[in-house]
Amino acid sequence: MKRRWLALLLPLALGACGYNTIQQLDEQANSAQGQIEVQLQRRAELIPNLVATVKGMANQELAVFGEVARARGGLVSAVQSKDPQQMADANAQVNGALGRLIAVAEAYPQLKSDQSFLRLQDELAGTANRIATSQTDYNGAVREYNAYIRQFPAVLTAKMTGAKEKKYFQVTNPENRQNPNVDFGTPGSPATGTPGQGSMAPATSAPTPAQVAPPGGANAPPPAPAKP
Repeated sequence: MKRRWLALLLPLALGACGYNTIQQLDEQANSAQGQIEVQLQRRAELIPNLVATVKGMANQELAVFGEVARARGGLVSAVQSKDPQQMADANAQVNGALGRLIAVAEAYPQLKSDQSFLRLQDELAGTANRIATSQTDYNGAVREYNAYIRQFPAVLTAKMTGAKEKKYFQVTNPENRQNPNVDFGTPGSPATGTPGQGSMAPATSAPTPAQVAPPGGANAPPPAPAKP
């Protein structure tokens, strides 16, 4: 009889202390991180093909090719580490290296009509979009998880079970924040690098002055004119 009561009360106790919710949110964040890893690995797999295509028409650009190879190696190592911040930093390094590779490719008009180059350009653009989407999903899941384990009584359960806050997928190296986004364009159109953008999301066109919200938000009053 006592065992039967324990079997009935145990799930209620686990739910009341937040254990079940912690496990659910943890699994949600882990699943989202797995999607990031899949897309980063796919990006790493596409890069050698892109380099080989460009190298076939611009084989004297050895410094750029070496930089891309090192950035790709760092990305593969970061994915294997499963550390979100390392992956974000490595992905930013790849952004910078690919931006310089695309700049080199722009100097060779024959590449713009090469079907292999256009196909890889399209595949890398799709991968960049999926990385950005996966990053948003993962950071949202981590935000929910981290907030929950700080609440009572879940905070007590987290301490008892060793549940700790998770890292966000975000660039931590200030130098990497300055790496360009890479706009691979669309098949048949030129690809460009956008210098000075350290975001992990696919590049977008720079906002015009009218699109830039003033400090404090879009509804904030405009700044006072400067005195002469």
